[in-house]
Amino acid sequence: MKRDAFLRILSLSGAVLASPLSLTAKIYSNFRDKTGFKTDAGADRFENPISLFDGDTFYTKVSTNDTDGDLYVYESSRVKKGGPNLHVHHAQDEWWYILEGEFIIKVGDKMHHVKTGDSVFGPRGVPHAFSKIGEGVGRMLTTFQPAGKMEECFIAISKGEMKGKPDAEQDEFRKQHGFERVGPPIDILKAF
Repeated sequence: MKRDAFLRILSLSGAVLASPLSLTAKIYSNFRDKTGFKTDAGADRFENPISLFDGDTFYTKVSTNDTDGDLYVYESSRVKKGGPNLHVHHAQDEWWYILEGEFIIKVGDKMHHVKTGDSVFGPRGVPHAFSKIGEGVGRMLTTFQPAGKMEECFIAISKGEMKGKPDAEQDEFRKQHGFERVGPPIDILKAF
C-alpha cells in the first residue's frame, strides 16, 4: 500500500470513528438551556428549598442540571452556630460569598474570619470547613465547580438518608457523593 493511500484511509477512519462522538456532543448540548433564567431573591430555582441541619435552608440558584454538571450554586440560610466537618472534595473547587453574618472558613492550614461581602476560595483537593460564629441568621452563597453530586447529596440528606446512620455508613455516603470527611468541625478545632 502506498503511503498516500494509507494516510487517506487512516484519516477517513479517524473521521468515521469521531463522528458518533461529535454527534453525541451536539445532541447533548441541545438539552442545555440557551435562554437563561432568573431566580428571585430569597427563592429557590425550583420553588422547593432544601432543608438541612436543624434550621438550615438551601436555595438552589443554579442547578447542576442547568449546566450539564459544570456548576452548582446555592444560597444557604443558617440559624445555628457551627458547620460541617473538615472535608475534602477531590474533583471540585468551592467558593463562598458571605451575604449576611459572620463565619470562620478554614481552607488547608488557613483560618479566615469573614463577614458580609467577603469571599473565600477553596481549591479541590484541599481540606476545608466553615462555621457560623455570629448571632442571628448567617447567609452565604456557595458555588461548586464542577457541580459533582453535591446537589444530589443535599437533597438526599434533606430526605433523611443520613439520619441515625453510624459514622462508617455516613462516610460511605459522602464518598458516593464525591467527598470525604477528614477531621472534626471548626468548633472543635478552635478549642485546641
